[in-house]
Amino acid sequence: MKKIVMKKKTFKLFFTLSIIALTSCFGQNNKIKVLIVDGQNNHFIWPKSTIMIKQYLEETELFAVDIARTKYLFNSTSKKDWLSYANVSEGVEGKPKTDPDFSPDFAKYDVVISNFGFKAAPWPEETQANFEKFVRKGGGFVSVHAADNCFPNWLAYNKMIGIGGWGGRTEKHGPYLYVDKNNKVIKDFTSGSGGAHGKKEAFLITTYNAKHPITKGFPKQWMHAADECYAYLRGPAENVKILATAVSTKKPLDSGQKEPVVMTIKYKKGRIFHTTLGHDEIGFSSVDLITLLQRGTEWAAKGKVTQELPKDFPGTDKSSSRKFILKK
Repeated sequence: MKKIVMKKKTFKLFFTLSIIALTSCFGQNNKIKVLIVDGQNNHFIWPKSTIMIKQYLEETELFAVDIARTKYLFNSTSKKDWLSYANVSEGVEGKPKTDPDFSPDFAKYDVVISNFGFKAAPWPEETQANFEKFVRKGGGFVSVHAADNCFPNWLAYNKMIGIGGWGGRTEKHGPYLYVDKNNKVIKDFTSGSGGAHGKKEAFLITTYNAKHPITKGFPKQWMHAADECYAYLRGPAENVKILATAVSTKKPLDSGQKEPVVMTIKYKKGRIFHTTLGHDEIGFSSVDLITLLQRGTEWAAKGKVTQELPKDFPGTDKSSSRKFILKK
């Protein structure tokens, strides 16, 4: 009799553990698979901001996030203590240099987020081709802040981000894109360099497309924490939907022009979410950017958004921020 009882207990424990394991496995498989790529960025925050993006996504319990990093690093020393949290091989700091071994398996993921920036060395040609194929066939892509500064001579990449700045971009790369005083989207083919911003400061953002899943439910206007407001961005500007705008101090106030700060781009079957926000930790701690990253990544992966607007989303009077505390 005793042996039978023990066997029943053993079976019950085995059954319970099996259910837990299956539930956990199913949960992981059900999550949106995200890959953050980084390694070279003119913004010193990047080793930390990568971890911030990862944690912001994972705390929703919708995403499973990996990181792929180039062996050759640029501008990593200021936040070098954050490099190890990515759980990738140790890199070598120095001038931007192409890593011939940088070849992530993009096909394993639903969406790729770029935290590269200005001066980043080109990816190997095979990696570029693999990434183009990934997005072309329906993979999601998220471009954050300075990710639109890099790879000016990679045509497909520039089509993916829609518009970008710096890196020698001129009218040869495509028109300027902005919203005019009549609230119409303008493609301006005037000659000139691409990319400018004023001093870092808090600024008001206006929802331009309130029907899109990413910005649905957003207030008409809200205050973003101190950040860079990009202006004079230009590029192919194909299949771009502007979701939100801001007024740049680099343009005359009476021009009435407003800059795209949140947008989506369609590239073949792929969905791209592009935000120019996120210069440093202050910008990345702003609740509106956290919300945009979470919702924009979900949309890029699935074409829909299931997340509600957080209660601490900012209004027009002041920005709203969350202190970042690493969860180990």
